[in-house]
Amino acid sequence: MPKFAANLSFLYQELTFIERIARAGADGFGAVEYVSPYEHDANEIAQALNKAGVEQALFNLPAGDWAAGERGIGCLPGRDGEFRQGVETAIRYAKILRCPVVNCLAGLAPVDAQLEALDETLVENLKYAAGRLHDEGIGLVTEPINQRDMPRFHLATTDHAERILDAVGSPNLKIQYDFYHMQITQGDVVATYERLKHRIGHVQIADNPGRNEPGTGEINYAFVLEALDRLGYDGWIGCEYRPLTTTTEGLGWMSRLQGELR
Repeated sequence: MPKFAANLSFLYQELTFIERIARAGADGFGAVEYVSPYEHDANEIAQALNKAGVEQALFNLPAGDWAAGERGIGCLPGRDGEFRQGVETAIRYAKILRCPVVNCLAGLAPVDAQLEALDETLVENLKYAAGRLHDEGIGLVTEPINQRDMPRFHLATTDHAERILDAVGSPNLKIQYDFYHMQITQGDVVATYERLKHRIGHVQIADNPGRNEPGTGEINYAFVLEALDRLGYDGWIGCEYRPLTTTTEGLGWMSRLQGELR
């Protein structure tokens, strides 16, 4: 049976961050995830999680200056000191929030950058992060993101992610597999998941086109979720979509799909 985590960077946007945690629990989500916890006190977040009865599924390593358009610094040469400091910050938050895994966003390729140099930087940063997080009992994933939504994002396909994982060589590094991004970038999403299931550490969903609720587009999520169950995925499924109306009003998809899988 699938376990759904509300992505609070997308859902419940009419509420404050802390209020979103409570609403997610009230709406039946078992966990939450989001881009960044670092703007808030970790102990305040932990109290809200406990009160709502939800777990912390995932958040990202510090991703640079998000407001200025940065989307991760993992591949950016010359930012290794900042990257390593961010790993330590993430560890502190993950321990307080009991978060089992964090995501490293590779970042946007600078214009005219040598892609080989970006790969080398990403590999070295991921080697450091995978080892340091392993020492603290925390997993690491890295996420391919489609370049239509995020132009110049350095890591866009599972093939590229596999090459990076091979070069890093750590069992503590896996792929964050977002069915929405992968439908746009390469399609064949269930077959690709099945081939890579041993290398996937976290899953996210949204429909396409529009990045709205499952059931609003072309992805057959009844088929996807049945396949995840059949193939033994027992982790959280992050719901990273834009509600067509409000989050709560649009949640009929979740009970419907859970009912079909019983």
